[in-house]
Amino acid sequence: MVIYMKKRVLVCLTGASGAIYGVRLLRALKANDHEVHLIVSKWGEETLKFETGLDSATLSKEVDFFYDEHDLAARPASGTFPIDSMVVIPCSMKTLAGVAHGYADNLIARAADCSLKERRPLILVPRESPLNLIQIKNMAVITEAGGIIIPASPAFWAKPKTIEELVDSIVERVLYHLGISKNNRSIWTGE
Repeated sequence: MVIYMKKRVLVCLTGASGAIYGVRLLRALKANDHEVHLIVSKWGEETLKFETGLDSATLSKEVDFFYDEHDLAARPASGTFPIDSMVVIPCSMKTLAGVAHGYADNLIARAADCSLKERRPLILVPRESPLNLIQIKNMAVITEAGGIIIPASPAFWAKPKTIEELVDSIVERVLYHLGISKNNRSIWTGE
């Protein structure tokens, strides 16, 4: 991955399946010297352990700052805390609903609320299938409010050979939309 311009990014892992997406994103950001802030929800922790064998204590050592999801006095709870962007990856349908309707009952939803009100990039990566109408409408609400929805629906045209390459097709899309990657592998060239 080709990444440029150091940024401060808040990465949040919630309880949806697909914890590997969040892990690969934060590691890509750290490998390229970005300042990474991390929040892992209670169910994000359970999914992380189940799917990857990792836990938030391990990940907290790989990032610059780690916050408890219940600490509504933490820096990301304020719009005055300057972050460049926020990514919820994977994003559970509960978190999606909370963000869509301004129900900031934890630090992840509050930080997302701040990102929207401050007009900062907010990317949600839902991993759910099939979708019901309520979930689709919640995605529309977030899009109308300025957020970006990037479903965890990897592309196969790049002919991935490993699970990591498949996952990275989504991670690279996120990095591209954050404006911190110009990786040509994630851009269709028509060739």
